[in-house]
Amino acid sequence: MRNRNSKTLALVVVASTVLIACNPLNKMVKRQGEVNYELTPNPVQMHGDSIAITLNGSFPEKYFNKKVSAVVTPVIVYGENSESFDAFKLKGEDSEAEGTIIKYEPGGSFSHAAKIPYKDGMEYATVELRVAGEYKGKTKDLEPRKVANGTKITPKLVMSSDKAIMGTDKFVKFTLEDNNVEIHYLVSSSSVRGSEMNDADIKELKAKLKGWNEDVKMEFNGLTISAYASPEGELSKNENLANERAASAAKSIESLLKRAKVEIPEGFSTPSGKGEDWSGFKTMMQGSDIADKELIIRVLETYTDGTKREEEIKNIGKTYTEVSKKILPQLRRSQANLVMKHHNLTDDEIKALVDTKIDSLDVEQMLYAATLYTDAAKKESIYKSVSSIHSSDWRGPNNVGFIYMSQNKLADAKAEFDKANGLSANNPIIQNNLGVVARLNGDLAGAMTYYNNASGAGKEVAQNKGIINIIQGDYASATSNYSGVKSFNSALAQLLNGDNNIGGTIDGSDDKDEAVSSYLKAIAAARAEDKDAMMKYLKVAIEKDGLFKAKAKTDAEFISFRENADFQAAVN
Repeated sequence: MRNRNSKTLALVVVASTVLIACNPLNKMVKRQGEVNYELTPNPVQMHGDSIAITLNGSFPEKYFNKKVSAVVTPVIVYGENSESFDAFKLKGEDSEAEGTIIKYEPGGSFSHAAKIPYKDGMEYATVELRVAGEYKGKTKDLEPRKVANGTKITPKLVMSSDKAIMGTDKFVKFTLEDNNVEIHYLVSSSSVRGSEMNDADIKELKAKLKGWNEDVKMEFNGLTISAYASPEGELSKNENLANERAASAAKSIESLLKRAKVEIPEGFSTPSGKGEDWSGFKTMMQGSDIADKELIIRVLETYTDGTKREEEIKNIGKTYTEVSKKILPQLRRSQANLVMKHHNLTDDEIKALVDTKIDSLDVEQMLYAATLYTDAAKKESIYKSVSSIHSSDWRGPNNVGFIYMSQNKLADAKAEFDKANGLSANNPIIQNNLGVVARLNGDLAGAMTYYNNASGAGKEVAQNKGIINIIQGDYASATSNYSGVKSFNSALAQLLNGDNNIGGTIDGSDDKDEAVSSYLKAIAAARAEDKDAMMKYLKVAIEKDGLFKAKAKTDAEFISFRENADFQAAVN
């Protein structure tokens, strides 16, 4: 009995040995080096919040047994951690398992795309394929195959250069004030009558002169005169007459100013004769009650020659007599404009009032006052005064919020922006600023909604959108939003969108001297496989900031240069 059991056991062992020897999985393990795998991109890359891969592979002929199936799992290994991409299944042509068929005789190929969330630490990673084969219920794991080394995380270099926007003042250094008077003449005359200098408009001008002369904020800026002749008689004579009227009007107004002890500098007056006033004639006819005015207007529209016009109008007879009494006298005139320059408070005067009587400043003066200081505390104090004294103006709290943003006081800034929004709902500038707060608090969707509502606020809005585009991996939109802008983030968007020629973008920006700008240039050169330029910019970056030595050493952007002696000397 004992002998029979021994024989039975021996037969089982022999049978098992034969089965194992005939298991096609063993042959596949031995030949696994013949299998071709290609992972793209390689190294893998972080875009948005994910790492996406595409795996292509091929099997040689007579490799994949007809009854074998396999599960292939791409795995990213970082430190003591690992994350699996979605697995995919392959099978022989006679296998009843699920999966892509790989034929035995000719061999076959496959393609697989997958994505996983990016996690901190994955920049120091390898990607390997883990294959589990199955044949008649028995499984066997192939040796893990490394297909990529490292993860590019260059998008994480994006600068938090979000741009809030100030509510600007409308302060002006001075305003120009027009003071118009009119002097009329007798037919064919350029003499200014005494009665004209006593008309109501002239008397009103005289009354203002003394006050202006005593007001240090008022400056006599200039006198402009346009003079006309009525459209009757010879054209050449009327042109001369218009010039003479301009000169006589200038002389009369200047005499009036001198009597008021106004100093008149050379070139103060600008007299100009305009000739016959057909345009004024037509306007006055259109506004008149003359019976045949439509007929006269048709004459003006039919003929362009002044002599012909006058001839046709005179042919109307009785109507012309009415025109010569009601219309033509009003056209024999000089129109004079005494322009006064009203100066606003000087910068020194405004500063003095800020410290002594700030409530005497109007809102534009107060907002302008803040621009005269570089001290943030002083600016904040003035903007808070705007909020309290001119409490209905949104710019006060908005600008306080701007100051808080610069100090990274996000909660305080948001409270001020919300207050401003309550005073000016949906104001594009305030919407932009609320978007900046949302973005810095990690709410990308909310920030983009605010930015979309901020149309017209300024070029800052597009740049703020560009930051979100980079973070989300939408580099085409980022490049578009940074169009025409020279900055680090603009160059980063350009690089990530496939353009390595970023030198001009960085060199023309305010960020050009930053160490990270040189580092980005080094990455661009590495992508362009320009070793000399890469080493040049990398050395500059490390010289400016030694932290880039350790970063470059493990950065997958430089993986093809890691064995280079110059690179090793720079990072070790």
